[in-house]
Amino acid sequence: MKQLIIRGDPGIRKGALIEYDGEEYFCFGISRQGEWHGPDRVQLWCTVGEEETEMEKYERREYVPMHLETMSADAEEIEVIRKRAA
Repeated sequence: MKQLIIRGDPGIRKGALIEYDGEEYFCFGISRQGEWHGPDRVQLWCTVGEEETEMEKYERREYVPMHLETMSADAEEIEVIRKRAA
């Protein structure tokens, strides 16, 4: 499980499936930052990982958010496979 900070909004919501840097990630949760007093572009702070192996860990909160590896990308670098949960 990782934290992915996306600069800009590629149009994804919770349950999205994305590809970044050659790997597929499931978006467990997304928090929008910077709407009012933030940077010039909105930021999406996404908790991402593998849906099959990490969903239960996410649902039971068996991780420490501040200890997750953090990555950052521009919205243009994200390939959206599925925009949200079906």
